[in-house]
Amino acid sequence: MVLFKFKPVTSGSRNKIKIFNDLYKFKFFKKNSKILKFNAGRNNRGVISVRHLGGRLKRKYRYVDFFRNKDNILGVVERIEYDPNRNSNLSLILYSDGERRYIISPKNLFISNTVISGIYSPLKIGNNLYLKYIPLGIKIHCVESRPGGGAVYSRSAGSYCTIISGSLNFVVIMLKSGLIKKINFMCRATIGEVGNSEHFLIKLGKAGSKRRLGIRPTVRGVAMNPIDHPHGGGEGKSSGGRDPVSPWGRLSKPLKKNV
Repeated sequence: MVLFKFKPVTSGSRNKIKIFNDLYKFKFFKKNSKILKFNAGRNNRGVISVRHLGGRLKRKYRYVDFFRNKDNILGVVERIEYDPNRNSNLSLILYSDGERRYIISPKNLFISNTVISGIYSPLKIGNNLYLKYIPLGIKIHCVESRPGGGAVYSRSAGSYCTIISGSLNFVVIMLKSGLIKKINFMCRATIGEVGNSEHFLIKLGKAGSKRRLGIRPTVRGVAMNPIDHPHGGGEGKSSGGRDPVSPWGRLSKPLKKNV
């Protein structure tokens, strides 16, 4: 993985930073994917219900195995792929029974490495087991919130959790944000942290790159006319003259709590 800063030969490349890697860039695994329908923020009547969406490139959705319920079946990492629907990469696992599944690719998991799920799985990167059998202080990701419910916590690039304590039926984990969660000890988790941790360093460089992601421009309310937004209008440049509100007049910031 190489972080490349472009030379300012054009306006769009002046501040552009891109990551070059050796991910698989050919045909995706069709059995575990589908073409993702995009409604551009419109409801069943064609009316815009979510603003600032529309006009993006076609995407394929990969079904990711967040359950990891193929216990005691050895799997080999066949390839590591880019996923347009998330900031983390995916690993395509070929299991010994012939089935293939996508999983969130952990850091330092490479092609031809092996992974396995189950109670007696060793504490190795990519292996999945119950929180009951994971010692304190080990980095984990793709943690379930309830037994058999599928991974919920720590699925984005560079994220991880840490087990800080345990009791008879529960364990206490700390997310990367510092948030503390109490979870049933029969929930599953994967050893290691999610890869592609340099994703936050990417700079798109120009507005067109954002448009290809399906994100349309956002105009400030103070730059509008009074008929378009409560902040609009005024003589010269104004700051709105009232508390920040949405285009429909509702407060857009929470009220301060009395301490």
